[in-house]
Amino acid sequence: MRPPSSGLAGWLARVAYASVLRLGTPAYLWRVWSRGRVEPDYRLRWWERLGFYKAGYRQRLGDFHAQGGPLVWVHAVSLGEARAASALVNALRQQAPGMRLLLTHSTATGREAGKALLRREQGDLQTWLPYDTPGAVQRFLRTHRPDVGVLMETEIWPVLQHEAARFGVPMVLANARLSDKSLKQGLRLVTLMRPAVHALRVVLAQTESDAQRLRAMIDGAALPTLEVCGNVKFDMTPAPVLLSMGQAWRTAALPGEPARPIVLAASTREGEEPGLIQAWQEALALHQQQPASAVGALPRLWIVPRHPQRFDEVAALVQAQGLRLSRRSQWLGGLPDAGALGADVWLGDSMGEMPAYFAAAHVALLGGSFAPLGGQNLIEAAACGCPIVMGPSTFNFAEAAALSEAAGAARRVAGWPQGVAEALAWAASSAHAASVDQCLAFAQAHRGAAERMARRILAQLATR
Repeated sequence: MRPPSSGLAGWLARVAYASVLRLGTPAYLWRVWSRGRVEPDYRLRWWERLGFYKAGYRQRLGDFHAQGGPLVWVHAVSLGEARAASALVNALRQQAPGMRLLLTHSTATGREAGKALLRREQGDLQTWLPYDTPGAVQRFLRTHRPDVGVLMETEIWPVLQHEAARFGVPMVLANARLSDKSLKQGLRLVTLMRPAVHALRVVLAQTESDAQRLRAMIDGAALPTLEVCGNVKFDMTPAPVLLSMGQAWRTAALPGEPARPIVLAASTREGEEPGLIQAWQEALALHQQQPASAVGALPRLWIVPRHPQRFDEVAALVQAQGLRLSRRSQWLGGLPDAGALGADVWLGDSMGEMPAYFAAAHVALLGGSFAPLGGQNLIEAAACGCPIVMGPSTFNFAEAAALSEAAGAARRVAGWPQGVAEALAWAASSAHAASVDQCLAFAQAHRGAAERMARRILAQLATR
């Protein structure tokens, strides 16, 4: 299959882009190696980022190809995409039981989360996404020979798209989203990005608004398929064992004392915690001035930073404010000990336990929404029955934020002081139990996107 024509301007833009990346390869590798100081997985099999693979890996891949069955390649760049991919991968396995999964990532957190999706006994493989230069991408495609490629959410790479079309690999952009900000950025590089979008075989958008922005990106040119399928994150099912763990954390208490209400600051980003901690201390000071019979047990703040490399930084920030801190990673046996139960703040510094954090919390504050960063995924919180208080910035999940607010599963505030006050009041209100039910109903009402997307993806196997 020939790649789509992109015209001379598009060809020149792609050649210039690839040349810059080739020249920048040493800097790229140095950046990867440097990040490995904090997250060692970045240094794991680093050569695979350039499309080189050791003999043992190639042998496993050869054994798989000898068995037959489609190889479905799913790229989940980081933690959020890997979590979302779980629902889609499950739907793909249900509809094509003989498939094998090739899972790629760009970040260490995405790779760690992706391990749970693998069935290695069936031949599944995991590797890094190749650096977007022609040599690395060609080596990746020649080695793996995927039958279909699936990029999650926003991942469009000019060289990768071009080479996949040249190799005859149908590419699908699944759970696609495009914010106004990303559209403006893309239009500044339209000569480079428009041919990359044209090279996609299928685009499966989350919302009609996302689809409209994608149409604006391609300037009215027809794609073979551009369809609104919903958001696969609604199909994520929290593991029962994690929900049970969270409930155990919620009810844990010192002997003779009631369990303390928990407010979770979920997936906080750099620069957000100082405002959060200041607002929390001010709210707590007001709480302690009230009679105990009127306000109940002293609330506890639980902070879960978005990026693991910031765990120590956030811990130091909390302790610098004179607050007693307990880290989840130090709980022997998985339950908080007496020291943890006496702490003012808990730090969620574990991986893969976000459903347990949501299950433990009475209300969650949405990280990334109190700074102009577009917010984080709030759907997982709803699926765990945890009401959300979000700040003003939710452009990354605009429709989900609006729908959750309309359903009574979320409330919007202007900043941290209002957010903390709203969270504490909501956790203590008589309407809290009804809000939990509204969260669960909201999550349930929008399920089904993963099944729809899996059908569209597997239909591409017939065109290979």
